[in-house]
This record gives sequence, structure tokens and C-alpha cells, in this order.
Amino acid sequence: QVQLAESGGGSVQAGGSLRLSCAASGYTYSGYCMGWVRQAPGKAREGVATIGGSGSARYADSVKGRFTISKDNAKNTLYLQMNSLKPEDTAMYYCAADVGFGIGTPYCTGGYCCTYKDWGQGTQVTVSS
Repeated sequence: QVQLAESGGGSVQAGGSLRLSCAASGYTYSGYCMGWVRQAPGKAREGVATIGGSGSARYADSVKGRFTISKDNAKNTLYLQMNSLKPEDTAMYYCAADVGFGIGTPYCTGGYCCTYKDWGQGTQVTVSS
């Protein structure tokens, strides 16, 4: 059974940092892109950061320079380091993975598009001013 399990969310003050983790089990995503998608209350989901199978990373303009996506293929784990957090970063953050074959929901982040089929349950990030 494929599972993506996020952790690391929480409440911080503006300017603070959080590190999200997404542990994958049941499937090895080393050859495909993975990413983080967030959804704020009343808003559509938006791609925040994505990392391709080759390790190339792309970011939404709103987080560029503040967030860093990385992946540990040996641990099958995806990370999102979030620094200089702002109240507008408050959202549910989802880990998502592309399994190839064009199956899933397309998201384009920083001009790089992935089709996400597998999703985690989400982890809440709340940033107070």
C-alpha cells in the first residue's frame, strides 16, 4: 500500500522556521518528481515547490529564496525547509508524488509541471504575525 506521511507542521511566529518531512512507503519515487502543494482556507491548492527525478528544484515566486525542497532517496523521504515564514504561508501543506504515465492532477511550479497521483494527508502550518 502506497503511503505518503507528512510531519513537521505547527504554529510559529512570523520570521520563524519549520521543516516538513514526507516519508514514502510502498513505492520508490526516486525517478519521478515530487512536490509540496498547499491550500489556504477558501483558496485553491497551489504548487509551492517541486523536485524532479534528477534533483532539479523549482519554486513558486511567493516562496522563492525562503523555502528549500530536498529529497533523500535512500530514505524515500521528501523535505521542505521553510524559513522567514509569513502569515500568508498559513495553509495545509500536502506532499505529492508523480508515478509516471501521466496519471493524476497536474501542477506547474516555477514553470516545471508534474502530474501528482499520490498524496499525503496534509500537515497544518500556521504563521502568526
